[in-house]
Amino acid sequence: MEMPHNLTGENGFPFAQTLVFSSPSAPVENGLNFDTPSPKDACNTPLSNGTVYSSASSPSDSCVKPLCDAAPEEKAQYGQGVKYVSAEEEELACGWGAFTPGCLQFFNTPKGILFFLCVASFLQGMTVNGFINTVITSIERRFDLRSYQSGLIASSYDIAACICLTFVSYFGGNGHKPRWLGWGVLVMGLGSLLFALPHFTTGRYEVRFSEDVGVCASNRSLPCTEAVSSLANYRFVFMLGQFLHGVGATPLYTLGVTYLDENVKTNYSPVYIAVFYTAAILGPAAGYLVGGMFLNIYTEIGREIDITPENTLWVGAWWIGFLGAGAASLLISIPILGYPHRLPGSQRYIVMRVSEAHQLKDGSHKKASDPDFGKTVKDLPRSVLLLLKNPTFIFLCLAGATEATLIAGMSTFGPKFLESQFSLSASQAATFFGYLVVPAGGGGTFLGGFLVNKFKLRCSGIIKLCLLCTVSSLLAIFIFFIHCPNMPMAGVTQMYEGSALPGGHLNLTAACNAECGCLRETYSPVCGSDGLMYYSPCHAGCKVSRKFKSGKNVYGECSCIAQSHLSGPAEAEAGKCTSSCGKRPLLLFFMFIVILFTFLSSIPALTATLRCVSDRQKSFALGIQWIVVRTLGGIPGPIAFGSMIDKSCLLWQDQCGEQGSCYIYQNSAMSRYTLIAGLVYKVLGTSFFIVACLLYKPPPAESAPGSSRASENGICDLQENKPSLQTEEDK
Repeated sequence: MEMPHNLTGENGFPFAQTLVFSSPSAPVENGLNFDTPSPKDACNTPLSNGTVYSSASSPSDSCVKPLCDAAPEEKAQYGQGVKYVSAEEEELACGWGAFTPGCLQFFNTPKGILFFLCVASFLQGMTVNGFINTVITSIERRFDLRSYQSGLIASSYDIAACICLTFVSYFGGNGHKPRWLGWGVLVMGLGSLLFALPHFTTGRYEVRFSEDVGVCASNRSLPCTEAVSSLANYRFVFMLGQFLHGVGATPLYTLGVTYLDENVKTNYSPVYIAVFYTAAILGPAAGYLVGGMFLNIYTEIGREIDITPENTLWVGAWWIGFLGAGAASLLISIPILGYPHRLPGSQRYIVMRVSEAHQLKDGSHKKASDPDFGKTVKDLPRSVLLLLKNPTFIFLCLAGATEATLIAGMSTFGPKFLESQFSLSASQAATFFGYLVVPAGGGGTFLGGFLVNKFKLRCSGIIKLCLLCTVSSLLAIFIFFIHCPNMPMAGVTQMYEGSALPGGHLNLTAACNAECGCLRETYSPVCGSDGLMYYSPCHAGCKVSRKFKSGKNVYGECSCIAQSHLSGPAEAEAGKCTSSCGKRPLLLFFMFIVILFTFLSSIPALTATLRCVSDRQKSFALGIQWIVVRTLGGIPGPIAFGSMIDKSCLLWQDQCGEQGSCYIYQNSAMSRYTLIAGLVYKVLGTSFFIVACLLYKPPPAESAPGSSRASENGICDLQENKPSLQTEEDK
């Protein structure tokens, strides 16, 4: 936003006299260049940092005093506007060092920095919460990982953030925020490139048997090699890539949010932050959709392969997205590094802001009003203590942690949940989940910021809105009482003759395939014409393999299918049987509701956090909040969900006697565990929001001159008993 030279009518206060922000070395008397007012008539104006200004030589005071002192009847005599001239114009130019071309100044506005931060948050969301969650099944398959190991990879992002948050939010909050942001985005790009590295450093992915190997009586065996088990060590490279993602994204959601908040009007701040977070939500949605498309491309591009994406041994091109996102992050970091420490014209928003910080009984919250507070390391313990003594802040952090646990767990394993419930391929499940996240997550995030701005909610009202959203999602989560039944699989969910398995033990061998010499390692499910799934063509007793134009293999002369399928050909088609679960629309609808209301409370909760602390602690408060959220939510969330999902596994991969990844999950157990986790964390979140609302103590009315109209216009209200400007005749 360019510095206004004529604000006539912007806030309804036209001024004839020009107000100049001059250098501190040459202060104008009383901070004004009016001839008529006397120093004794200047109003004492409480500002957002809790201090009271009665006279000043700073631009802050010269901005705020005439807006307070001018009486309504005297405003009409001024008609030409206020002119803001920055004393630091050179420092506020957009550019890199001495290179500040005029064309770049077009982007040196709140909307300009919002655009670049939105692109950065979009890339971060698309990479960390989109691509990684989409390709998690493919990575497990390619590198022989288990779910808890992939959960560790996902949690490495939050571990890095916890390590860096205190340092970044404390020193970055008092430093040059755009530089911290730019370098962070650059590091994030390097992490994406590192994450794709294992594809280029490992050998070609070999499907360890051709389709013919799975046919009965093929009499082939698979060699056990050390390379199979050593691939799992690449998880440390993935963890390092995720660690760099976490380091780079740390400034984005702490310093980026406060940089936007400081450079726009108070009532516009939730909208700007909502747009910023909406981009961060649309990123994962795009990651699911684009990542799902990449998974339909074979990982070894240009190589002919007999299997299709529906085959459980298929590994898609999981690495393409990380290369593109990494290159884009490196590029977008360049313009962000060129922004000044604050935007031109933003100083007037800072001095006109009204504090809603929680009031401590001992009055220690006033320590943060000191302009020198927080600039040295010695103030760090005092800053932490002030936040710990703020109960509203603490319980908002705990509520955020409970929500983050569910978001992290479901975003990591949501596609896998859909894949199992509806018998989908990995790419289809990722696309389905993307369709849920785009309107529900993105729409809910933007709508939350819009509601705060629309109804001009104060801090207590914002917390009540969060409480309403949490209760709504709590009611919707009961949908996980229902689930889609597993597709019947011979030897896994039932006996070959149709009876239930005793004690749930696997029994893949039957009289119809006893002479086939089927191998446990060759898992390639087929859907028989009898409606049953079989572990492989061999386990179905199939002796003939044919390939159709559609690319799918069809197997004939299947003895196990013939004994149960009295009419029609005894055939089996490669891939899982299609689920005809009638509960799919209902389950998807209520999952949409849970996601919508969970994200609907995110921006209001963030806005409440910014408002319940003093201005000088905003960046540090966000940093501490993210530490709590990640430590109690983001880190244990994927690990807990991964371990929980592992408990519902029916069929594990067998790698030469070693347990690999899970092939088949029990849908009822998966839904049951998801319901239990959802209820526990949603009830905790509801309780924390209730306590935060009850314990919040707003500033007294006399210390908060800005009413809803003040926060709307960015000025302090004119009180009924305020003094008017005096003229020489009045004296």
